Formats: sequence, structure tokens, C-alpha cells
Amino acid sequence: MKAIAKTWERELDALHERLGCLFRRPEPRQRSRAYMNGLLGAVKRKNGWQLAEWIGETTPDGVQHLLERAQWDANAARDVLRQYVVEQLGGRDAVLIMDETGFVKKGEHSAGVQRQYSGTAGRIENSQIGVFLCYGSHGGSAFIDRELYVPNAWTDDRALCEAAGIPGSIEFATKPQIARGMLERALDSGVPCGWVTGDEVYGGDRHLRWWLESREQPFVLAVAKNERLWWQGPTSMRADRIAESLPARAWRRLSMGAGAKGERLYDWVLTPLWPLQVTAEERRFGHYLLVRRSLDEKHEHAYYVVYASRSKATLQTLVSAAGRRSEIEIGFEAAKDECGLDQYEMRRWQGWYRHITLALLAHAVLVILRVPEKNKT
Repeated sequence: MKAIAKTWERELDALHERLGCLFRRPEPRQRSRAYMNGLLGAVKRKNGWQLAEWIGETTPDGVQHLLERAQWDANAARDVLRQYVVEQLGGRDAVLIMDETGFVKKGEHSAGVQRQYSGTAGRIENSQIGVFLCYGSHGGSAFIDRELYVPNAWTDDRALCEAAGIPGSIEFATKPQIARGMLERALDSGVPCGWVTGDEVYGGDRHLRWWLESREQPFVLAVAKNERLWWQGPTSMRADRIAESLPARAWRRLSMGAGAKGERLYDWVLTPLWPLQVTAEERRFGHYLLVRRSLDEKHEHAYYVVYASRSKATLQTLVSAAGRRSEIEIGFEAAKDECGLDQYEMRRWQGWYRHITLALLAHAVLVILRVPEKNKT
């Protein structure tokens, strides 16, 4: 146990050393290290009071100062996070995964809070929503970016935004638009990536899909059953109607990866869509519809729009890419349960970004330390 603790401390020290230059004063620099240590520690409830007590301080004033008023740049810390994760896990076949998660809150003053659907609660709740970007490779999966979703009810009320510390430059953006900004940061910084994936919220946004195509970035994105696509000609047809038109012999049973209960087996079918490419260079890529069917008596279907190099658009490759989306859900659970991602009490914009970033840094350390364990199994 002592050896494990020392390894954990060394890894956290090495990562925090990269953050050191972000702090002008030694006190917040030291407190940020202690804060991350507390997020990874055995504190039952990782809020300001209990983290302060764990650190050894009699009041939460120092922790609040770190998250609200101390001079340091949470976006610069995010860049450190991205670089650290890619250095440790980077691979050309890695997947960038988009998704959001909810943070249930009381009151009306937390930045961006409103009654909205929260997947965390499984219903409409008073909550904040964060959009996240996860980097998944065969070594492990960790978050590399995050943004707070600010509803238009907030951006239309500048006084409300000002009271919560939301910068005047922030305008309303949909979740896919927010995800595009994070993808752009990742791709522009040279993050190696084979695929982009996400659920229907992101796959259903044609502008996001067109933008990825403009960068020749392959994707496997979930869409709704009523998504209209060009199949055997330039006339749109619903995704579920296309699936119904495919012959029974076209379906194949494949695993989309191991889950908690073993291999996740489904029946799959892949069909090319009407070619939109014009030049010979563009024709290196193609569009496809990938369909998944459950094996139980319900035969539930899921649909994916694919953009990929024709040489790599094999059914097994695309099924594997689609299966990677669940890694961000596992990441949310671990970051909340083990690193206090959702246990903050900060209401203002800056406090949200600072806590979330430090929690994601702590989570990345856990992921990296578990990589050797995975490689041994």
C-alpha cells in the first residue's frame, strides 16, 4: 500500500508541477495541489468545508479564494490537462467523444442553472449542464475539455449573467456548437484522433457533421430514427425506413466491445449512402448508415451516420468506434464518484470552471495510474 501511495503522490506531483507557472503566488499554488489531493482522497463529501478540513484549514476561506479570486487561468490548466492526457494515452486510432452531464442544484443563482432535462437525474431538474470532450484510446479514457452550457434565458438577461460572473462575450450556443469549439481546439492542437463519436444530440446536428467533413475527420455519430438521409438517390428517406429496406442476410452479429456483463453483442448492418463527393480526392471518403439491433424480443434499433475513408469503412471497425461512446459515461461516473466532479458549491462562472478543471486533472491521474493495471490483464 505504501508503494502504491508513493506512486500516486509522484504522479500527482509531476502533473501539478506543470500547473505551477499558472499561479502568481505560492499560497494558491500550494492550495491547488492540496485541493487535488483532497479530490483524490477519502473525503466523504468533497465540498469547500470538508476539503478545507481535510487540507488542515479551519475555514473554507482559502479554498473559496482559490476557486473564486486567486489569479490563475483555468483554460491554461485545461491545456495542461489535454497535453498530459494525450502524452500518456495518445494514439492515431483514438476516439474523441462528446457528451453532456447534469449537475443538480438548488436555487436560481448558479451560473446557467434552470429547469432542464438532466441525464444524471433522468428527468427535468433544476440543474447546470456541462458539455465535455473525452479522449479514448486502448490505454484508457480521460477528459480533455469542458464547457458550461448557458441557456438563452441567461444570455438574454445580461444583468443575470453579470451577477453570476458570466463574461459579456458569452453568447448563446447550442450543445453541438459548444462541442464543435472543443473539437476545434483539440484538432488544431494536433491531438491524434481516428474517430469522433457522440449521441443523437450531436449526430443530429448537420452543421457539426459538415464541419467535421470539411476537416476530413472521420466520425460515427448517433442519429434519431427519423433522420432523413440520401440513400439510393438524391431523395431523402428516414433512417428507420432505410433499415427496413435492407435484406435479412445483410445483418451480422458482432460485439461493440466488452461491458460490465461481458461482450456487448448486437446485430448490425451497414449500407452506403448516396455519394455527395465530387472530386476524385473527395471520393476517398464515403457516407454510410450503420444500424444496430438488440438481440432481445424488443429488437430495439439505434442508428449512426458514418463519414469515413472508404478503405477503413469496414463493419467491424465502425462497430468498434460506435462502441467507444460508452467510455465517456464511465468517465462521468468515475469523476463524480472518485474525484468530486459534481460536489462543488460554487455558484459563479469562474468557480465552476476552476473546480471542474481541477477535478478532471485529478481524474486523469487516476486513469493514467490504472493503465498499467489494464495492460497486465
